[in-house]
Amino acid sequence: MASPLARHFSRIFQLTLHVQRRPVTFSGVRHKSSTVQYAARPDLPKLAYRKVKGKSPGVVFLPGFASNMGGKKAEALEEFCQSLGHSYLRFDYTGCGSSEGEMVDGTVGTWKRDVLYVLDELVEGPQILVGSSMGGWLMCLAAIARPERTAAMVGISTAADHFVTVFNTLPIEVRKEIEEKGQWVVPTKHNEEGSITFTTEFLKEAEQHCVLQSPIPVTCPVRLIHGMKDQDVPWHISMQLAERVLSNDVDVILRKHGQHRMAEKEDIKLIVYTIDDLIDKLTTLV
Repeated sequence: MASPLARHFSRIFQLTLHVQRRPVTFSGVRHKSSTVQYAARPDLPKLAYRKVKGKSPGVVFLPGFASNMGGKKAEALEEFCQSLGHSYLRFDYTGCGSSEGEMVDGTVGTWKRDVLYVLDELVEGPQILVGSSMGGWLMCLAAIARPERTAAMVGISTAADHFVTVFNTLPIEVRKEIEEKGQWVVPTKHNEEGSITFTTEFLKEAEQHCVLQSPIPVTCPVRLIHGMKDQDVPWHISMQLAERVLSNDVDVILRKHGQHRMAEKEDIKLIVYTIDDLIDKLTTLV
């Protein structure tokens, strides 16, 4: 009898065969890009978003930490959804990109509220949530809070609980020093400053939204794509998430040479294939 690991990778191989049998191709004609719109929320900053109308299930893209809706993955998914005729929405979190607010005031709870607003007010019907890095964490929180609006989840380099996990692995003397200073400066190659600063208040608030310590009540199809060369969020986080979700329809897809951003041509092709496979699956079930 095949081991659970062998059966798991057999399923991934079957998925790859399936999408190769039914290749996804763009029309070759550039579709008209969506225009930026602004959602006015009472007593809250306006949210900037781009929306394409189309069939259900729709696709909603959730960017990573301090990122925005103008990245390669977000734009490629819009073109794909337009070519397929399915609805698509991408947006900027409060304090990011073209949305109002200040990044320094943002918290995981703030951005979770943004995602729930999008699901409640800006889209119709069930959605395939596609979360990149921190967006994968927010994707999980949204799926727990809005199961009826979540048709499936696709995590890309999912950073579930990441800030809290990394902080808690620091030596106790380092953590005490950070707590005394009130801030944690983390080196990064993803911005011009070369570092990201987290306040202790941000970390304490983020801890309230951790999902990996107990079973995750999500029963929809889940696909988790992660690069094994990811130097920001280790790929075993996606494995942990796969173990925690209650859904029986879960695949973890590892790219041996994939980096954290998963923005190379072949990375994006895999993401598109995965979403196309889910759309096919979901529409067949209807």
